Amino acid sequence: QVQLRESGPGLVRPSQAVSLTCTVSGGSIPTNFYYWTWIRQSPGKGLEWVGTRTYAGATYYNPSLASRTSISGGRSKIQFDLQLTSVTPEDTAVYYCAISLGSANSFDYWGQGTQVTVSS
Repeated sequence: QVQLRESGPGLVRPSQAVSLTCTVSGGSIPTNFYYWTWIRQSPGKGLEWVGTRTYAGATYYNPSLASRTSISGGRSKIQFDLQLTSVTPEDTAVYYCAISLGSANSFDYWGQGTQVTVSS
């Protein structure tokens, strides 16, 4: 059973960058057509799409975050990464990674999320 696990620093100071990693364990992604997505949920708010990276290496970002976001990796089907620069307290959220198989219209696997708190 494929499992995803997010990892990151937990606490980040304003204006710094935060790097998060999503790692696959327990099995392998059963297709060469897959999509990795980062999603976040801030306190009291709904889920917010951060960005998606395709099996072919194309990357798509939420326009409101695009200038500060970089998603990399994933070609190995083992790990992919998110970097968010110039963070502010508004970036405080639980960050989730998810994998879609065959189509990006739904998520087949979710991680449990990792808390990122931006505070001085």
